[in-house]
Amino acid sequence: MNTSQNKFDALEHLIFEEGLKIQAVDFHKDLDLMLIILNTKAILRQKISSYPRLQKASPDQLNNYELIANGAGIHWSQLDEDLSLKGFLQSELRNVLARDVKAA
Repeated sequence: MNTSQNKFDALEHLIFEEGLKIQAVDFHKDLDLMLIILNTKAILRQKISSYPRLQKASPDQLNNYELIANGAGIHWSQLDEDLSLKGFLQSELRNVLARDVKAA
């Protein structure tokens, strides 16, 4: 199979062909924690401090987001910030791989 003919990479395939999407986002500034809840009920964890605009935002600004591209991303108009599900998944994979390397 010629992979150069594939329209999507593996993560994009999950999102755009398998229907993986963000369902909701929950913030815990005191814990430096953003929870991304997926339609599969899986939860991705991100540090708010990893995103400078989010880190500086008030709780009201954080909670004033909209899901875009059918749940493939998050947009904060007040903060001029857009984050993608693909980016969250890439970050999660990096974290898992880093834990595996440390455990080996």
